[in-house]
Amino acid sequence: MSTNEVANKAAGTTGASSRRRIPQEVSILVVLLGIGLLFEVLGWPVKQQSFLLNADRLSIIFLQTAVVGIIAVGVAQTIITGGVDLSSGSVVGATAMIAASLAQVSTARSIVYPHLSDLPFIVPVLAGLAAGLFAGIVNGALIAYANVPPFIATLGMMVSARGFATWYTNGAPISTFTPSFSLIGSSTKLFGEFSINWPITIFLVVALIFHIAMRYTRYGKFTYAIGSNMQAARVSGIDVKKHLVKVYGIAGLLSGLAAVVMIARGGSGQAGAGLGYELQAIAAVVIGGTSLSGGVGRITSTVIGLLILSVVQSGFTFLGVPASLQQIVLGAIIVTAVVIDQYRRRRKV
Repeated sequence: MSTNEVANKAAGTTGASSRRRIPQEVSILVVLLGIGLLFEVLGWPVKQQSFLLNADRLSIIFLQTAVVGIIAVGVAQTIITGGVDLSSGSVVGATAMIAASLAQVSTARSIVYPHLSDLPFIVPVLAGLAAGLFAGIVNGALIAYANVPPFIATLGMMVSARGFATWYTNGAPISTFTPSFSLIGSSTKLFGEFSINWPITIFLVVALIFHIAMRYTRYGKFTYAIGSNMQAARVSGIDVKKHLVKVYGIAGLLSGLAAVVMIARGGSGQAGAGLGYELQAIAAVVIGGTSLSGGVGRITSTVIGLLILSVVQSGFTFLGVPASLQQIVLGAIIVTAVVIDQYRRRRKV
């Protein structure tokens, strides 16, 4: 069996079987709409106002999705290979500090590098991307060449990156960025009242690029093949080790991009930035239908899973549900998604 035959077979959900079933995205989208309508119905008797017909609230929902969404696109690819990335949140924290230190103006009160201030915005952006890429490559190399389980390799990176973020400035925040860098986290008016929100736009562009890459390119086919059956992928001619380094490198790169967007929007770099983001990203990926066993999942479904998480959190806040209860319900949703995934896999066997 050739490489392309194995890869096409592993891509699974985009093949002939998908024509006989309702697309995964449709079923998840129905869940999203149902949750939105539920909060809409509850909103009138509880708050005497609409949940969905509120432009500011919808804007906040999409903004909350943007940063975690960029991370989730990379995490989804690692999970499709049958692995996982627990380090993405900490990598965000580490790369945020590096990018922030190079984005400061010369008049900043606590400047990290006085001789490296007022730099063009592209410098801190590239520094953040490079730092994230490096962390991802280290993860991939440990997994592919040192045979360290993905859980352990990325757990180690999670601890190390968080430690680096704290060590970099002894825990002190970094703020006062150049206007050109801060623009990345803001909106730009183009025609009259029409404006582009850059964090949301960047997230959607990233999701579109990797949706195309995963569905229509050899990169995506090889990723599905490795997740479906690593040994078969290796026998068919796929360089599994090299590809895993590539997948984890991309996940790290996207964590670096998320860090850049986050600090540009928030106006400061914090050592605790991105805390818990890896869990939110994994939760969104799982809710979106990506199998933790590997080989199954789509970027579009991950985006919908992100929206489900954001809508649930926003809806609970809207109704005044305590944060502790929110966490309990969100945990139940994640476990339910995993149970459904296991049920689907048993039916296919």
